[in-house]
Amino acid sequence: MTVLNAPPDDLHTAERLRAGYAEVLTELRKISVGQDDVIEQVFIGLMAGGNCLLVGVPGLAKTLLIHSVAQALDLRFSRIQFTPDLMPSDLTGTDIVQDDPDTGGRRLVFTPGPIFANIVLADEINRTPPKTQSALLEAMQEHRVTVQGRTYTLEPPFFVFATQNPIELEGTYPLPEAQLDRFMFEVILDYLAEPEEIEVVRRTTSIQAPVFSHALSGRDILAFQDLVRRVPAAEPVVKYAVQLVRRTRPGEADAPQAIKQWVLYGASVRAAQSLILGGKARALLHGRYHVSFEDVRALLKPVLRHRILLNFHAQSERVTTDQVVDRLVEAVPVPASGL
Repeated sequence: MTVLNAPPDDLHTAERLRAGYAEVLTELRKISVGQDDVIEQVFIGLMAGGNCLLVGVPGLAKTLLIHSVAQALDLRFSRIQFTPDLMPSDLTGTDIVQDDPDTGGRRLVFTPGPIFANIVLADEINRTPPKTQSALLEAMQEHRVTVQGRTYTLEPPFFVFATQNPIELEGTYPLPEAQLDRFMFEVILDYLAEPEEIEVVRRTTSIQAPVFSHALSGRDILAFQDLVRRVPAAEPVVKYAVQLVRRTRPGEADAPQAIKQWVLYGASVRAAQSLILGGKARALLHGRYHVSFEDVRALLKPVLRHRILLNFHAQSERVTTDQVVDRLVEAVPVPASGL
């Protein structure tokens, strides 16, 4: 591991992180085929304390992957199937009236909802109205929920993973930009290569009962999150991340022509925060105790693709946000500092 005056305790924790990730990857490969890049992005999100939106057509094992991550990490898992009739209280919980055996009267007792878990999977999140979607906002940002004026803290570690089908739009509700911004990454799951698809069919049409060992625990995840925030990021790297994010905004004087032509609204400051935090976690996974420009560039698409709102011209020309990000990378040079 490349270190820059890393404290011995941090170095030990970093080695444990890398070893733990290798163990988790081994466990997840029992059920996952050809999704190593997706698993890495999910794991970086966990280490950085971020929520993730998983986008892919049905049948790509999005739900299975997140459930398996929870099993491998020995974390409490909760799956919520989002439907048009789902109410906010179905997520957060509600007060119910119960008899009090001591007084003989009745009292209100809070019954926690499925959001009280370590990993919450919001399955097909865009199938419920904005009122219910917004019930997740406080939990995703402050890790707490407020019911009937009382606030309840969610036990750490806490993560929201949401899934979304990009092709089926009937009966769906677009996610508000404020909620999209609270997802650290948008992770794309694409079709597998033919050999990998053959392996999936072979495995899933035979007897299969994988048993997961608990490679890491919730306590480990919290220790890794603390370590990630202690990893140094040089000033040129931070400046580069901020420049990339600022130049997604068409109103900026130095925004690239592609941004001014195709983008309606650019990314918020949360994007730059996600690039640096994610870059720190990625650096540790790759054996470094400092963030490089490559770490930032590697995470640009998952960080920006859901934070850039394209205009009518881009939609009419079938331009994607990933293509816009590619133009952005070409237009913003990497500082020549050798990091």
